[in-house]
Amino acid sequence: MPPLIMKPYPIFLTGLHNRHCIVIGGTHEAEGKVRGLLAVDATITVISPSLNKTLSDWADEGCFTWLKRPFQPGDLHGAFLVIAERADPETNTLIWDEAEAEGILVNVMDDVDHCNFVAGSVIRQGHLTLSISTSGAAPTLAVRLRQRFEQEFGEEYAIFLEWMHRLRPHMAATYPSFQERKKRYYALVDSDVLVMIKNGRLAEAQSCVEEITGIQLFSIETNLP
Repeated sequence: MPPLIMKPYPIFLTGLHNRHCIVIGGTHEAEGKVRGLLAVDATITVISPSLNKTLSDWADEGCFTWLKRPFQPGDLHGAFLVIAERADPETNTLIWDEAEAEGILVNVMDDVDHCNFVAGSVIRQGHLTLSISTSGAAPTLAVRLRQRFEQEFGEEYAIFLEWMHRLRPHMAATYPSFQERKKRYYALVDSDVLVMIKNGRLAEAQSCVEEITGIQLFSIETNLP
């Protein structure tokens, strides 16, 4: 019989700048996890006798705390989240047992039996975050989908969402009715604003936003990256 398929419940963690996150390992796999945690301003400790070039540079820049040694029992005390490169079965079990005892989110890479969460393949465009999971059935498909979506969801989404972020308080003040705000937000999403931004017609896109919202004080720089 085939192995049971995981049924992960998708969530997005927030506030990791106030949480202790630990990455165990120093190769390119750990680098990818540290990169993702740095992107959300997490507080990070990396535990590994050695680091690859990129991780070493980040450590020199003070991006995280580096414990230059192998994992030791007790290292996970006070942590909120732990991600570990797969090691020998004994080490994997030690990490898992300690994390479970401490009530910590733990993921030992490529070792489903020693994970209580899985991380999807992620695409970011400003405020837009897309995460893809195949429930462990085909991680390579998740990678290919991420590569595809990176092409489909370009920087126009980052710009659009930055505009929407700035617009929200004005919309709430101008339209107390939730239904009215909802109608106008859908009109924005269904309009050609994203296409205009993608084609570099930022002033035209801004005018369209102002027309739909009826908010003329919508002062937005048109040279966003």
